Formats: sequence, C-alpha cells, structure tokens
Amino acid sequence: MLFDSSLRKELGRSFGATLVVLITIVMTVMLIRTLGQATRGNVNPSEVMLVMGFMVLGHLPTILTLSLFIAITATLTRMYASSEMVVWFSSGQGLWSFLKPTLRFAWPVLLSVAVLALVVWPWSNQQARELRDRYQGRGDIERVSPGRFIESAGGQRVFFIDKDTPDANTGSNIFIATTERGKETVTSAQNGRLETIKGQRFIILDNGQRLETELATGQTRVSELAEYGTRISSSTTGPGPRQQPNLTPTMTLLRQPTPLHLGELSWRLGLALAAINCVIIALAATRVNPRVGRSAGLVFALFAFASYYNLLTVGESWIRNGRIGFVPYVLLLHGGIFLLAMGWLLARHNGWFIGWPLRPARRSGA
Repeated sequence: MLFDSSLRKELGRSFGATLVVLITIVMTVMLIRTLGQATRGNVNPSEVMLVMGFMVLGHLPTILTLSLFIAITATLTRMYASSEMVVWFSSGQGLWSFLKPTLRFAWPVLLSVAVLALVVWPWSNQQARELRDRYQGRGDIERVSPGRFIESAGGQRVFFIDKDTPDANTGSNIFIATTERGKETVTSAQNGRLETIKGQRFIILDNGQRLETELATGQTRVSELAEYGTRISSSTTGPGPRQQPNLTPTMTLLRQPTPLHLGELSWRLGLALAAINCVIIALAATRVNPRVGRSAGLVFALFAFASYYNLLTVGESWIRNGRIGFVPYVLLLHGGIFLLAMGWLLARHNGWFIGWPLRPARRSGA
C-alpha cells in the first residue's frame, strides 16, 4: 500500500540519521569519561575502547528509543509543515491510520530494546566491572605508568615510579605522597619492591627519605630510611565485588524478588514498556503550530521523553526503598501513560480538540 510504504520509508530515513548522530554523541561522551578513568588509574589504558564499547552497549536501549521517538516526531512534523498530512486526511487516512504502519516499522526496534534491556544490559555492566576490578586488583606499582603521576585505587596516595625493570613487582626512583590521619607524608626512594606478608601486600623501599607534615600544626619531620615498608592493600586475591543489582541477570532478579532486585527489574522492564508508549506519544503529541514553527513540537516531544525517563528513575528508587510495590508502579506509570496516550490519539483522530480537525474527510456519495 502506498500510504504504508511511504510512511515507513520516511521513518527509516529519519531513524537512521538520528541513530547515527546519537551513537556518535554517546560514544564521544563515554570515550572522554573512560579516558578520565584511565588517567586516574581506574581503567587499563590498553582496554579503554573495550570498556567504552560495553558502556555504549548498556546505553543502547535508551539510544534506540530516543532515536525512534525523534524519527516519528520529525517525520510527522515535516508532513504537517508540507501539508502532506492534509492530503492523507483528505484521502480518508485519519491519524489513527498512522499507528499500524508505524508499529510495523518500529517492532524490530522495540524487540531490540527489550532484549538489550533484559539481557544485554546486565551482561555489559558485568563485563565492564570485571575489566575495572581486574585492573584495580593489581598492585599499585603494577598500575603505574613510568614517568607519570598516578592516583592509587583508594585515592589516598599519589605515585610516581620510573619503572624501567622487567619485573612487574619492582621499580626505581619512587615517589609516594600520602594524606591520612591528619598527616601529609612524602616518601622517595631509589628502589622499591612488592612483597606479600601474612596475606598483606606491602611495598618495601630502599635508600629513601621520608618527610612528614602535621596538617594541623604545620610541624615537619625528615627521616632517612635504609629500608621502609608500607601496606598498600589487605590481600592479593580478596573476594570478588558484591553483586550489585545492575550486574544481576534478569532471571535472578525474578527468582529473588528483594526490593533492590525489584527496583532494578522495574528499570529494565520500564525501558521496554517506555519504548512502546513513546511510539504512541509521538503520534499523539506531534503537530505543527504555524505561529511557533516546527521546533516547538520537537521541543515538547523531547521534554515528554525526558520526563518519562525521570519517572523511571524515581520509580526505581521508590521500589528499592519500599515506598511503592512493583506491580502497582508498573500499572500506574506504564499502564496509565499507555491509556492516556491512546486516549489522546483517539481524541485527535476524531477531532475532539478545538483547532485540531484530524477526522478523515468523508467522501460524498454519487
């Protein structure tokens, strides 16, 4: 059918262009953030692109939904502005008639959003977390790049090491600045090595100097050190990180319905349901007012999208804190928005709003 194919073609063009732009923006932001983490010593510099890829993959449900939402809004806005909608309405195609071809175009995107939110989201978070933990689990000396000042994993020390030795557990020309318990300590040494003593990880410095400054009084003390050891971590192979809800597979969330798990489940399920509702909202809300131009409709659509996603975040927090149940939240938010959007679409289709005559024209009989 000409109407269906024409609409899907327009949606495809707009969706593809919007998706490319949004992915480029998100990748740039994630790259900057990941590079910052690598600079602080939280991410292996050689794994920056991999970590960024997992982070972008986790944001794909929101990117796809927003791309689809903008594509529908932009396509209908252009059709209104060029009076193409008037032609379709005059030929008997009401606004309700746009729902079926739009859903035909959108269903692969909606299915992808559901899979990404329920399956890929926890997996990508887990992979990115494992990369960070594996790198941060190494000794501070191992994570330091030669000739650079690097903050330790705990954030209490700053290291500078001229690590020109083949052994990862030794280094030379070591500088350590520490701030803890009201003291600022600067330690330098010609050589250093990592040792494990009774499960505790120590760095042993040889031929060094230590400068201690009391932050409250400003009193300083200088010490010459033939050998000096300081603990840098409690264990070389401690227990793994505590399983967080955003790392937990969806089936585990269903089998263990704790408030934390239900809050995370509401977010994942909400991403899939919000994608469906956003399609209907875009159809119902898009219009062009000649007095304010095309941009007003797009701005309103983006505001509605942002408000919807803020409600997802608020609902997740409320469920975790026990302020609302999972089922009532899903029914009230997603079910309520679905009914409101469908009612709005029907109202516009039947011309119940003054100034919005969108009822398809009736053909007079012969």
